[in-house]
Amino acid sequence: MSQYALRLPESLMEAARRVSKEDHSSMNQLFVTAIAEKLSALETEKLLKERAARADEAKYLEVLKKVPDVPPIYEEDRLD
Repeated sequence: MSQYALRLPESLMEAARRVSKEDHSSMNQLFVTAIAEKLSALETEKLLKERAARADEAKYLEVLKKVPDVPPIYEEDRLD
């Protein structure tokens, strides 16, 4: 396993201490999880951008035309 000396602003360090204590986990685990989550989000964004670049808007609109124009079943699903 690799090691890295991390310099953090004191406010961020205090928040990390508090959160890891509340979560009953080590600060190391908090940092590893936070980094993993951020990397996952960045990779997901990259993947979605790549897929969007290959999208065919004409095909999308054709499929969308097939969707019936009916009101949503649940009131909270309304967009207006």
